[in-house]
Amino acid sequence: MLTKKKKLSKKEIKEDKLVALYYRSYSYFTENRQRLMMYAGGLVVLIVLVIFYINHRNQQNKEAGIQLARVMSLYDGGAYLEAIEGQAGTNILGLKKIVEQYGSTENGETAKIYLANSYNYLGKTDDALKYYEDYGGSLNIYQAAAYAGAAGCYASKNNYEKAAELYKKAAHVSKSDVLNSDYLLHAGINYLNAGIKKDAKEMFDLIKKDYNTSTAFREVNKYLAQVEE
Repeated sequence: MLTKKKKLSKKEIKEDKLVALYYRSYSYFTENRQRLMMYAGGLVVLIVLVIFYINHRNQQNKEAGIQLARVMSLYDGGAYLEAIEGQAGTNILGLKKIVEQYGSTENGETAKIYLANSYNYLGKTDDALKYYEDYGGSLNIYQAAAYAGAAGCYASKNNYEKAAELYKKAAHVSKSDVLNSDYLLHAGINYLNAGIKKDAKEMFDLIKKDYNTSTAFREVNKYLAQVEE
């Protein structure tokens, strides 16, 4: 005589599925033990390498910061050639070597801006432009400075439209940059020099609208008059 098949509860069904999953997983691990252990070992090595790389980068960035702090007294004092080359017989490395050795770190990227500025002050426009355009750091203030610095280099080469575009980019890196109104003014002036009056007026109108307490605001009317001639 056939007995009525017992109906399993939801709990028993769940437990049964878990048991089946356990056995399938165990079977897979047993069959693929060697390959899985190899992958796990590779993952551990990768994690160790990543940690080592991050620690090394942090240390390099710290060293770059120390070197940059040492050279700033020369830069701030206007000794730009010494700031670039460093001082023999001292622990002042010089901006050029800081960039060569630590250029991929954040402080090394910052050193590129000061190196570019130093070349610019010495009238070495092409060297300055090279480092302005090479800046790849993450700090907004220096990114804007890099655009503006490059813009000044292009303006000195009479490439006014390129200069204007870069000054405009500098003004839009960060809303909190206190130099934004100056960047816009220079953008407008360079558009004006390039004969692009429509874009020049756009820059000047933006200063009138958003920067009415700035130095640029006090100067902008004389340039607007030239646009409207």
